[in-house]
Amino acid sequence: MSDTTASELAGVLTPEGYRLLNELWRSGDYSTMEPLKLSERLRAEGHQPTVVSSVLTQLKLRTAAEAKFGPFVDQMLFTDAGLQQATPLKVAAHHARRFARAGVDEVIDLGSGLGADALAIAGLDIPVTAVEIDETTAAATTINLMAFPHAKVEVADATQWVQDNPVATDTTRGYWLDPARRKTSSQGTVRIFDPEAFSPPLSFVEDLADVGYALGVKLGPALAHDVVPDTAEAQWVSLHGNVVEAVLWFNMAQRSDVRRAALVIHGLGAAELTSPTDFGHSPQVPVSGIEGATGYLYEPDGAVIRAGLVTDLMVEHFMDGDPTDAAAGRQLDEHIAYFCSDVAKQTPFATGYRIIEVLPYKIKALRRYIKEQGVTRLDIKKRGLDASPEELRRTLMQGLNTKKPASGKHLTIVLTRVGDARYAIVVEPI
Repeated sequence: MSDTTASELAGVLTPEGYRLLNELWRSGDYSTMEPLKLSERLRAEGHQPTVVSSVLTQLKLRTAAEAKFGPFVDQMLFTDAGLQQATPLKVAAHHARRFARAGVDEVIDLGSGLGADALAIAGLDIPVTAVEIDETTAAATTINLMAFPHAKVEVADATQWVQDNPVATDTTRGYWLDPARRKTSSQGTVRIFDPEAFSPPLSFVEDLADVGYALGVKLGPALAHDVVPDTAEAQWVSLHGNVVEAVLWFNMAQRSDVRRAALVIHGLGAAELTSPTDFGHSPQVPVSGIEGATGYLYEPDGAVIRAGLVTDLMVEHFMDGDPTDAAAGRQLDEHIAYFCSDVAKQTPFATGYRIIEVLPYKIKALRRYIKEQGVTRLDIKKRGLDASPEELRRTLMQGLNTKKPASGKHLTIVLTRVGDARYAIVVEPI
């Protein structure tokens, strides 16, 4: 963290600042005032400028954090970078339950950040130690975990802490890791894709796993299948339709009958699709070409796609276990995740659309079609094409009357490639 971040947080680490932050947050008055006017009012009341600045920053961060932490933000402190990288509490709860099922006596959260996962683990009454190398972040984490007497924070390098703290022979320890996957430069932060360049690297994780610890490591959703260790269970997680992470589970934290999984968390709960087979060993299903674009089109959740479970989804949830039933499920192209079915079905693992018409992907023809249909609102989805949906929407809708969208037609177009040809499939949500 920069010195600027440390100074911004310093004001609310004082009794005066923390009390003022919570008073303003609970009253809600801050949300109706311009920040400058609120700053002037607080200074006029005698509060120090450093305290006022810190409080205003935390009010802004708490507001942004509500989507991830809900009511827990009432007692929490944040840094901007830490909030961006923090695990949403709904996701962290699933991590914590893994360790609970593994029956561990304690969990060490290496590289804890602001302590989202440690918070969820402590909430299940499991003793947790949050290890964070940055002192500023660790100070915020200490506040975030202070409601749990069995949670503590230590400022240390993750790899060094493991060396200095061997596990007691009568203790079953679990480890949770969220390696740093960004490198800071003068131009900002740059994402790192090489697992050995993570901090700590993936090899360090595998060394811990070899010892036999119950272990989970959070990685980016773009994790390549060929770097997943043979000894791990790989689980991709989506939250409200966005793939947020890939997690590798080892030893007691993994499931013996699962090699890859897609966990889909939504407003009503969660659902999971799993497979015991390795990557590249999903069932084969019929591939129809564009002729099969009839009935209903389905777009699998991103976690299902990332986990390589598209055809598993088709066979299990649409084809009743019969991978030859083309009427129940067929791919248009084996390299594209969209699939079609004669069956209209609601599933948490895919979004379904009724197919209205199939058109060639030609701009002039599409503009003419949209004008003839009286379209005033257009949604574009795509897969297998380089086109930008936003730019294409502007091009297709240019010159059309979109001032009164309620009076016109709402159209959804799915752009896809089938073989070497490109198509625009006109659909409506089921």
